[in-house]
Amino acid sequence: METALMWCFWWSSVLLLLSVVICHGFHVHGPSDPLIVHLGGSVMLPCFVEPPPPMEELEVEWKRTDSETLVHLWQDRESRPESQNQRYHERAHFFTEEIAHGNFSLFLTNVTREDAGVYKCAVYTNLDSDETLIEIKETERLIVSGGHVISAYAGEDVTLNCFVDSNIPLENIEEVTWKKMDEDILVLLYQENEVLTDSSHERYRDRVEFFSAEERRKGNFSLRLKSVRTEDKGLYICLAFSGALSDNTTVEVLQLGKSMFFMDKTCKNVAELSELISQKWIIRAKIMWGALPLREQHWPCSLGGRGKLSLPCQSQ
Repeated sequence: METALMWCFWWSSVLLLLSVVICHGFHVHGPSDPLIVHLGGSVMLPCFVEPPPPMEELEVEWKRTDSETLVHLWQDRESRPESQNQRYHERAHFFTEEIAHGNFSLFLTNVTREDAGVYKCAVYTNLDSDETLIEIKETERLIVSGGHVISAYAGEDVTLNCFVDSNIPLENIEEVTWKKMDEDILVLLYQENEVLTDSSHERYRDRVEFFSAEERRKGNFSLRLKSVRTEDKGLYICLAFSGALSDNTTVEVLQLGKSMFFMDKTCKNVAELSELISQKWIIRAKIMWGALPLREQHWPCSLGGRGKLSLPCQSQ
């Protein structure tokens, strides 16, 4: 009888101990694989607790394992930004509304090269603690910018902007391509550290070029288009490739007009001037009577007598 009672007491103690462990124990878990992040981008470092611990006396620390730098702290039911390292100020945030559900993931913005490393998410209560490790691996950056809209007169030279911002050495950028999108025409190609002018469509051959090699080393892959033609109007795209990374920007060349030029024209009367205007010339005229300027204005206007016009003209 005494043995049976001792056995019963022992099992009751075990069950009570298990009940305490189950009630108060929790497990912190995160991703098993490193996080691949684009420099300048944002990343979420997952950290979840199951089951969610009680909020009383709850403390959550995010730290760098290499330096014990405090990245973010949750304490006394609120974030403590004044405690975090200045490098992470206003860049590291919790999802506050998710805390009660056991989600202590960290959202890190504007990732820099120095952010690469191993982070520790540690969760503490009065009765238990646990932690998980998350690694950030930096990745190569490839950002293409410069998109704009330009207009030009036939015969002019224009520049179509394209800037490649990357931490990849120039010799490892596999290709930069300029194309005319609406006709799928290859305008100019940079490939394997060479400018392949022979690959340009015949319409653009000998009319397009990149800037100097020094400018290309700075990431300037802008296109110089010479002697613009009416058929050059349209949308152009600059594409850059390096391994699995790619990016692009577009430049639109708008309606082209004929070149502006200056001319001297003597009109005998208003009828002759009206004929000139009827040919769809936009006229900015300086009205002369002999050597004396009378007035300068835009046409059409009335002119009495015989005047000499010194005027720049531009056709529509």
